[in-house]
Amino acid sequence: MSRRVILNFMRGLLCTVAIAEVGCSHASSPATTPAPAAPEGVTPEMVAAGNTIFNTKSCKNCHLPNGVGGVRGPDLTDDKWIHIDGSYQAIVRLVTTGFTKAEQVEPKYQFSMNPRGGVNLTDADIRAVAAYVWSLSHGAGK
Repeated sequence: MSRRVILNFMRGLLCTVAIAEVGCSHASSPATTPAPAAPEGVTPEMVAAGNTIFNTKSCKNCHLPNGVGGVRGPDLTDDKWIHIDGSYQAIVRLVTTGFTKAEQVEPKYQFSMNPRGGVNLTDADIRAVAAYVWSLSHGAGK
């Protein structure tokens, strides 16, 4: 999964550049839609680092490995968002600040999210996790 996410993310980045010149299509399937352009400053290396952090630190405890969601936290691979609009910057802010149980707007999940994942992620770690989560929810790897 992680390699596919990174490859599709990179393919989307290349398509973004190629569209301006000659257009772009994926050779794998005519029905495949290119991944959206990555947010400014996001690199495939950040996505890979975010994948590692997400799947080895506290993120996976609530959102399950690869962000598929569970009883404690929502699915991060779809286009439905509870607290934010799903933009990269909003993901960075939410991971940085977290939220309390009182701020929980979806009764299905009665848990809070600790600031910085409760594990003192650095700013670079947070940007990497946000890049990975953004890639999951914006078509990369699907």
